[in-house]
Amino acid sequence: MPSSSSISQFLLLAFADRWELQLLHFWLFLGIYLAALLGNGLIITTIACDHRFHTPMYFFLLNLSLLDLGSLSTTLPKAMSNSLWDNTDISYKACTAQLFLFFFFITVEYCLLTIMFYDPYVAICKPLHYRTLLGSRACVHMAAAAWGPGFLNALLHTANTFSLPFCQGNALDQFFCEIPQILKLSCSYSYLRQLGLLVVSPCVAFFCFIFIVVSYVEIFRAVLRIPSEQGRHKAFSMCLPHLAVVSLFISTGIFAYLKSPSISSPSLDLVVSFLYSVCPPAVNPLIYSLRNQELKCVLCKLVTGLIHK
Repeated sequence: MPSSSSISQFLLLAFADRWELQLLHFWLFLGIYLAALLGNGLIITTIACDHRFHTPMYFFLLNLSLLDLGSLSTTLPKAMSNSLWDNTDISYKACTAQLFLFFFFITVEYCLLTIMFYDPYVAICKPLHYRTLLGSRACVHMAAAAWGPGFLNALLHTANTFSLPFCQGNALDQFFCEIPQILKLSCSYSYLRQLGLLVVSPCVAFFCFIFIVVSYVEIFRAVLRIPSEQGRHKAFSMCLPHLAVVSLFISTGIFAYLKSPSISSPSLDLVVSFLYSVCPPAVNPLIYSLRNQELKCVLCKLVTGLIHK
């Protein structure tokens, strides 16, 4: 049995046995990645360069776009490389870095998504106190409250995961280095020790979800008191997509990390991990930004100007 000290590389899960299907996965991931790069890149450029978007909502959108790019850049390039070159190897150091960066980005993104619910809550439920509660200094402090703990959480989990002795080989049933899959390679007593630490994150995620639900209950109560039907429709159309994406992110993430081994299978693990690691960062530009008419107009002008140059 190889130990953690003797493992120099891990073997990731191939998406398919046939070259044609692997090539199809490559083009699929390339399309998703390029679309995310374009969408998030335009959003970052527009918000950073246009003073009209220097508001709390767009400040958080800027941070979210940076996290989306970081999250997808951590997993998809390696997955595309594996599909194109039919090579599933990843070195021990690269796996460590990938796990740390991915866990860091998804932790900060979830914290930021929770904070972003505070913006519509204050705007709808406490509009007179909006500038006081969401001033520039408060926004910076809230963003720091997401990035700082995310870094420490990722560092803690990465250090504990790779301090475990591995005695079950080096093959991972996943297309990237994911904590639950690495834990399957560890010895039983170490697995139980690490599982106690791993439960902390879903518990924090659950409490954040409770905060989101309570905030949205208050938002919906305030929206239902709006006399204009058009105003209620506008508020619901802004809030419901946000809630849907966060619910998908939370449910699939918790299922991936806490599901019973008896219902685990490589294909199910692939689908669940794809839903929480790829789908939310890829669709966030559409959900949070491109639905905004003002931002859409500026983005269209920016793209048109770049085409005519």
